[in-house]
Amino acid sequence: MARVRITQIKSLIGYSNKQQKCTMTALGFGHHGKINRSIEHNLTPEIQGMINRINHLVTIEKL
Repeated sequence: MARVRITQIKSLIGYSNKQQKCTMTALGFGHHGKINRSIEHNLTPEIQGMINRINHLVTIEKL
């Protein structure tokens, strides 16, 4: 299974969509996530779907 490093590059301030905030929390960033914080996950279809929902807030790096 492939591993990915997800890095938050933008703040959630100004994004009123609750689904985006809940997705960031579910990935492990929390609702008070700091910019440039990275988390590693196995690339499963569920994680890929979460990344697709918030791709404007994060960068993805394959490991």
